[in-house]
Amino acid sequence: MGEHEFDLSRRETFSDFTPVTIRFSDQDSMGHVNNVSFGAYIEAARTMLIQGLLDQFDHPGLDFILARVVIDYRQELHYPGTVDVGARLIRLGSKSLTSGYGVFSGDECVATSESVNVFYDMNTRSSVVPPDDVQDAVRRKIAG
Repeated sequence: MGEHEFDLSRRETFSDFTPVTIRFSDQDSMGHVNNVSFGAYIEAARTMLIQGLLDQFDHPGLDFILARVVIDYRQELHYPGTVDVGARLIRLGSKSLTSGYGVFSGDECVATSESVNVFYDMNTRSSVVPPDDVQDAVRRKIAG
């Protein structure tokens, strides 16, 4: 992962942001936001990004499942507050989609992440090659 030209630690890299409120329960005994909470913040942005893309098309049963996620923690994060999670598409594979994320507290990037999702047919319960119109939309979104 990370073999692309996008700097996920820079706010300018993203045009899509999902605001997330930090909950009191997101803290751990160290007094900062626990690493598991970062995964939930990124999941919220990932779901908005990819589901928002798929919702543009009429392909019943076409969905996506998470195959891999990597999170790099850059700074501590504390309650209370909010974060903006930037999300962008990075790469289209034959049956997969790689996306990148930056978690921002104000202008500071506190974490970056990349995930690989697999296009999935909910009826056959198997990975699938996405339809051409979905592939074209992904390529356009990657190009910016």
